[in-house]
Amino acid sequence: MDQPWINHLPANVPAEIDPSEFTSLISMFENAVSKYADQPAFINMGATMTYRKLEERSRAFAAYLQNELKLVKGDRVALMMPNLLQYPIALFGVLRAGMVVVNVNPLYTPRELKHQLVDSGSKAIVVVSNFARTLEEVVDQTPVKSVIITGLGDQLSAPKRTLVNFVVKYIKKMVPKYDLPHARSFRDSLSKGRRLQYVKPEIQSDDLAFLQYTGGTTGVSKGAMLSHKNIVSNVLQANGAYSPALKDGTEFVVTALPLYHIFALTVNCLLFLHKGSKNLLITNPRDIPAFVGELKKYPFTALTGVNTLFNALVNNEDFKNLDFSRLKLSIGGGMAVQKAVADKWQTLTQTRLLEGYGLTEASPLVTCCPYDLDGYNGSIGFPAPSTLIQVRNDEGEVLAQGETGELYAKGPQVMQGYWQRPEETAKVIDNDGWLATGDIGYMDEKGFFYIVDRKKDMILVSGFNVFPNEVEDVVALHPKVVEVAAVGVPHDVSGELVKIFVVAKDNSLTEKALIDHCRHHLTGYKIPKLVEFRDELPKTNVGKILRRQLRDEVKKT
Repeated sequence: MDQPWINHLPANVPAEIDPSEFTSLISMFENAVSKYADQPAFINMGATMTYRKLEERSRAFAAYLQNELKLVKGDRVALMMPNLLQYPIALFGVLRAGMVVVNVNPLYTPRELKHQLVDSGSKAIVVVSNFARTLEEVVDQTPVKSVIITGLGDQLSAPKRTLVNFVVKYIKKMVPKYDLPHARSFRDSLSKGRRLQYVKPEIQSDDLAFLQYTGGTTGVSKGAMLSHKNIVSNVLQANGAYSPALKDGTEFVVTALPLYHIFALTVNCLLFLHKGSKNLLITNPRDIPAFVGELKKYPFTALTGVNTLFNALVNNEDFKNLDFSRLKLSIGGGMAVQKAVADKWQTLTQTRLLEGYGLTEASPLVTCCPYDLDGYNGSIGFPAPSTLIQVRNDEGEVLAQGETGELYAKGPQVMQGYWQRPEETAKVIDNDGWLATGDIGYMDEKGFFYIVDRKKDMILVSGFNVFPNEVEDVVALHPKVVEVAAVGVPHDVSGELVKIFVVAKDNSLTEKALIDHCRHHLTGYKIPKLVEFRDELPKTNVGKILRRQLRDEVKKT
């Protein structure tokens, strides 16, 4: 069962990678900025930053952290910002200084922010001014000693920078008043850092690079300890899986998912930097018309996202008129890609929407669909190079092909553990290094793996397991359905009933029509018994539908 997948990988995809190819993310970064120095690296709001400028600015920031803030190797530095040019500068500055990046969701509440800063022991934070008010409320209760603030337009040219920051603050009023009297300016930090000496630290492959916090959907949010080796390995694994479709130094990737999210961080930021690509950063992907307007300007060749983003795009009339002639790679991750969305994407763009699977604890990539897959097959593909997968039952026994159980993964990308939580680590990583993913799945006769659902999301109807993904996939096939989420509702007789929350295209869609539609595709106990129409579904900042929130709402009624 350990390696059923090797013979199924495309011939030009390596079965193994060599994690020692780069000793650290610093050496991987230095290789890229040297090789592609004068090529564009990142584009945002019409401004372009070359690999050379990225090297210069990140070195200045590293020197500032080392000399002005007196931070040392291993200190944690939090980054709290959306997709801006400031993010890769700060990211690589922290890493090049030998410090640990703590990515923070800018939309966190004060309570959530306080927990992450305290738990990680972050000594400094870089925050966009739009979210400084949140930080102000809790900073005195955290270990943070240095606050660095940046405006949205700070890395734009002088006239545009002034205009954007003025409009954001005074016209759109997107910057709530805050009082952080000892805060420093990001622009001033870079200016001072250019005059300071940068000392390259000695980095070992097992040194921490990131404390990447899980979403906290169960219990308290925990920091996954991701080392330089973990992330370098995962970048090389992603490169092995997708490089046959990508050419060094020529690709143009669209980054709509926030870079503080592990999927976009590893695949969009680090993989495509390693490939010498141009990277278009979208600051607010929820504004679909503006997003599509940006796409019109550039000959993009790769695009990543979550199912909800792809769904929004295929339903946008202006998107349908874009030129997709150069698009060669579309990758869906973060949540299951629905067949209805994948089919629409392929029809519209003439490219396949490939589903990848991973989790924060695995840096994140565990499996990926072959780049030359004919079309959507509902699978999460094959294990990434140098990755082993087992399917186990509740007793920990390895199951045979076709049997459904919890997926376990093993490889150089698996985290060191949860930060300062050895008991929690022991629950998910066994003595042999296998990571319990918490996802239920199986392997078919061709070596493809399939996710049936999250273990915790399973619905139990009269003793039968119902997996929400299956129900949602069927409902999403209805032409009048925009989005759907399925949850279990307590029931005195059957234990639970299936309830679906639906966003419809128009008011003509009825509960009866949906249930009749499901009867054609699902066996009796899987058919939704309850339907609730909504204008929108609750989502995380990266677009994952929050089933847990819907379940909690049901319990309160």
